[in-house]
Amino acid sequence: MKETFTSLGITKELSDALKEQHINTPTTVQKQAIPAALKGRNLLVQAQTGTGKTLAFLLPVLQRIKKDTAGEQALIIAPTRELAEQIAAVAASLTPATGAGILSLIGGKTIENQLQKLHRRPQVVIGTPGRLLDHCRRNSLRLGGARYVVVDEADQMLAAGFLEEVDELIGMTPKKRQLLFFSATIPQKVRGLAKKHMEQPLSLTVREGETVTLENIEQRIYMTSEEKKTDRLCTMLQEHNPYLAVVFCNTKERTKRLSGELIARGFNAAELQGDMSQGRRNQVIRDFARARTQILVASDIAARGIDIEGITHVYNYDVPHDVDYYVHRIGRTGRAGAKGLSVMFATAADEDRIRRIEHAIEATIIKYTATGGIKVRAADRAPKKKRVYRDKAPASTYRPTGKKAHKTKHKGADYRRRK
Repeated sequence: MKETFTSLGITKELSDALKEQHINTPTTVQKQAIPAALKGRNLLVQAQTGTGKTLAFLLPVLQRIKKDTAGEQALIIAPTRELAEQIAAVAASLTPATGAGILSLIGGKTIENQLQKLHRRPQVVIGTPGRLLDHCRRNSLRLGGARYVVVDEADQMLAAGFLEEVDELIGMTPKKRQLLFFSATIPQKVRGLAKKHMEQPLSLTVREGETVTLENIEQRIYMTSEEKKTDRLCTMLQEHNPYLAVVFCNTKERTKRLSGELIARGFNAAELQGDMSQGRRNQVIRDFARARTQILVASDIAARGIDIEGITHVYNYDVPHDVDYYVHRIGRTGRAGAKGLSVMFATAADEDRIRRIEHAIEATIIKYTATGGIKVRAADRAPKKKRVYRDKAPASTYRPTGKKAHKTKHKGADYRRRK
């Protein structure tokens, strides 16, 4: 029998609200997490971005909110402003079915406006660690009545240096509360924090979505030197002329520098990194979503939670430090059945990281030399019996599919730089 949200224990009102959004079938992580969460279990869930984690924690939390009781009943902590706003938007879309008051507390917004909204005593508060702590210290946010606490993208909290703030926030909530940790990976420090605040949590590891997603993405690696990366990227951007492309860098500083270089060379590019104001970041995302900007140069943290249709190309200017970062990056393309292209620029110093990525995704990624020839060496191969992603066309002849569909979805396409 096919499982539904109702069979998982979700109310008819919430299930109907999901159907109106054309969400009819729960994902694997939702099937595993929702029934346990509804029973009040503390959860430590490892699942990739894009597997349905947001609804896996939102549905059981929203269903049990007492809408007739004012005040903070649920706290949801996210590592970035964009992700917090995305979670808040999903929660708000379900408000008619729950009646719960939703409030997003993030940096880049005026404190005064947030103070006014807090006076209305919302039941669900979603925010980033710094702004949440700011309000707690002002006594404008009181967590003594929070019965549900969610930490989303816990590994990103660690990467951004927020674990101490998260620890402090959890410590302000009652001891008898439900705690839900969701993360793409579970580093030791994240596991230690969970263990500190939870006794015998139910640990769930869900591996879905990655293989399906990657099957739609053609992956390539171009071996080069650090000095020639930018020139190689620019040549490729001119050859591919992508509809929408994201270029990932490992640091904010490299994101700023590369974005400036691309703009100086005449490309329609913009940067997205954590030092930007919230208003500016929102404007950059809007322009990119409307195809007014063709190339988005982004850091991993700033790009978390961004879900934009029509991205045809992803370029890894830097080899990511973590396998899950790689999967998250290239997962921006090849969505909804469309084909996508992922290109990664690597130096000889990156080969160990490349092998770890290939081992994790169970595929050998074809490598090209600086001159464009295929570089095949036994040392570069992933273990036997792994799926091999073969190249189907030379770099200069790649053509994404579904171009007409992209044009109809993005009315601002005329703003793009074209050949």
